[in-house]
Amino acid sequence: MRGIVHQVPKRAVSSFFKPTSSHLSVFQRILPIMPTATQTRAVQLTSKSYSTTPRINGGRLMDAIHSTCEFGQAHRYGDHCTETGMNRLSLNDDDKKVRLWLIDQVKAIGCSVTVDQMGNIFAVRPGKTKTDAPPVYMGSHLDTQMTGGRYDGILGVQAALEALRTLHDNNVETEGPIGLVNWTNEEGARFPMVTVSSGVWAGVVPLETAWNCREITAPAGAQPQSMKEELQRIGFLGETPASHEATPMAAHFELHIEQGPILEQEREKIGVVVGAQGYSWYEVTVRGRDSHAGTTPLAARRDAVLAAAKMIVASNAIAHECEGVITTAVVNSAPGTINTIAHTARFTLDIRHPKAAALATMVDKCQKAFAKIATEDSARGVEVVWTCLTENAPVVFHPDCVAAIEQAAEEEVGAGTALHTAAVAGEQGQTDKKLWRPIWSGAGHDSCNASKQCPAGMVFTPTRDGMSHTPTEYCSPEDCILGAQVLLGAVLRFDAARKL
Repeated sequence: MRGIVHQVPKRAVSSFFKPTSSHLSVFQRILPIMPTATQTRAVQLTSKSYSTTPRINGGRLMDAIHSTCEFGQAHRYGDHCTETGMNRLSLNDDDKKVRLWLIDQVKAIGCSVTVDQMGNIFAVRPGKTKTDAPPVYMGSHLDTQMTGGRYDGILGVQAALEALRTLHDNNVETEGPIGLVNWTNEEGARFPMVTVSSGVWAGVVPLETAWNCREITAPAGAQPQSMKEELQRIGFLGETPASHEATPMAAHFELHIEQGPILEQEREKIGVVVGAQGYSWYEVTVRGRDSHAGTTPLAARRDAVLAAAKMIVASNAIAHECEGVITTAVVNSAPGTINTIAHTARFTLDIRHPKAAALATMVDKCQKAFAKIATEDSARGVEVVWTCLTENAPVVFHPDCVAAIEQAAEEEVGAGTALHTAAVAGEQGQTDKKLWRPIWSGAGHDSCNASKQCPAGMVFTPTRDGMSHTPTEYCSPEDCILGAQVLLGAVLRFDAARKL
């Protein structure tokens, strides 16, 4: 037998590999940039001057971030009180504490609060005219990885809170309601379905499927709990239906750390996210034949590991060719003894590209290359089986949201601003250097689900060394504050321009 290639229909979760969001953000890169939103947007945004946009309280923002990190701090790496990571898994006791804290804060500034069937928290500040109009929401998530940092998701929720506080402090009357949302279990670190609650809200994940998802982090000997059971336990199984019909949004804006190296490397301060790469996850199983490592000649072998290694190398070449990214993060083999040629090898493929056609091409090229390796580049041939774990199409964010963020970024770091002047002074006279750029997200976010039902946009801030999902994840106070200011400016622009 020279080689056999099979494809298996998509299944929700492989017995070999249970995906978590740590596989969602392994690398960020700039890809060919779309036209800017100001060139493509369908609706002209307001020309109103925002030179008097209220300034957020940066000290209060940073205090909120770090004081609430006491709920779940872990993995100390330095002497300063902020030099810890986080282990605040979704719906655990620390998550309950920070949720209750958040509700207290938004109620203190006059917001109404709703909790839906997935535990998503919606806080709304009324507008001056159409109080029954859908709110423009800001938000992200407060749950973390087991070895997470202090900024992933947390920055987005705390910046949204600070924006609401700033509007309250300055008695700003917005056209319509402005809201904050905290999405449940974005990370998927405890319950292995990433961005599941925004998915239920958007109608792409059935409620019962989400409720029945069981934790993968249960203590030894304990019965794994379902999301519904834990929502009930901590008191966050709301009565409001988890749907975009029950809780409509005029728009969804999200501030997030980049989780990649581009902004820091280019010495830029703000990323205006134009969209998120599509991705397909596969488990590839290579089957050969086990035999003695000492007595089996090379020409007589059906070595599953060797064939798998060649396939992984081939996938990397295809990623370069197609200007996408392909990652193998999990590899396994059997029987797993040092002197036996492996009869089975399994590995994962995470294939990503911002263009759907290019993503499909990458998958097709990998399948053809692997088939050729199985039949022509293995001594006695091997069998290849593909199993699709999940598929997510690329997302392009709404041009009006992107335009609002571009304008807010230009106001804060554009030519003539203090930040731009200071930066240009260090760039040897490069007066045309921009401190913001359009950028693609390499990772999935709740905004991707939200975009299926309302206009959505994202703001990125630099991440030190491009590191995230690690205790040492870091975004400077200056960049956190600037990102929050751009978020507020974008939301005010979108609010002023919408037709109520």
